[in-house]
Amino acid sequence: MAPGAPDSITAKLIKKAGFGAIYMTGFGATASRLGMPDIGLLSQTEMTTHARDMVRAVEIPIIADADTGYGGPSNIHRTVREYLQAGVAAIHLEDQVAPKRCGQMSGIRLMDAKESALRLQCAIQARGQDDLLVIGRTDALPAAGIDEAIRRAHLYQDAGADLVFVDGIKKIKEVEAVAKAVQGPKVVSIVDGNETTALTANDLQEMGFSVVFYAVTTLFTAVKAISDVLGELRREGTPRGASEAMVTYAEFTGLVDLTFHKDLDDKFGA
Repeated sequence: MAPGAPDSITAKLIKKAGFGAIYMTGFGATASRLGMPDIGLLSQTEMTTHARDMVRAVEIPIIADADTGYGGPSNIHRTVREYLQAGVAAIHLEDQVAPKRCGQMSGIRLMDAKESALRLQCAIQARGQDDLLVIGRTDALPAAGIDEAIRRAHLYQDAGADLVFVDGIKKIKEVEAVAKAVQGPKVVSIVDGNETTALTANDLQEMGFSVVFYAVTTLFTAVKAISDVLGELRREGTPRGASEAMVTYAEFTGLVDLTFHKDLDDKFGA
């Protein structure tokens, strides 16, 4: 189970909750950094910097969104090397034509499947012997249907992807179709607001999925909580009524390791 983290403080909360991995979602990164939609607006440098900051914040594996690789083969090569230097455990590359869109959006345009397979092979070569998993993602489901999505998943497996990821799933029957037709290591993304949230992590594991992303759960929850407390503040002129929904100052300083930095200052400061 890899909940999505739009920022480093959320990554720390995911680790504290006991999860074994974090999904550095491009959807969340774009929202938190720009306040804009996930339509390919963040650059390679912005995304890899975001990943590097998140890796520094936690000690559990981070799976990073690498979008379309940010250009041609040389760009893909650099993207892989930059994410390796950032210290992530895995990346996924998708088969959309730039500018890409979030997998839940309409208007997705697909790259030729054979070209996409070659781009995955480029990423695998760029990885070399280093410890990084390459996930082949297809956005064919909303753009071309389940049969094409499954065909592309098989093609990306043949190209050497460590795992495959059919994105854009909104229905339980689509999860079941992928589980039945695609053997081997695979990823599924459960997006809040559609019927797939009825499936538990145990259900998905029994279907044969290796990793499940909860890409927007923390982001959507945080936006609702912040919106609610701001509404309370605006109406009442005080946040007092929302205090039970907040962490305390002490709890927050514990989360950001203030004591560690205070000890450093006490020992080495002027």
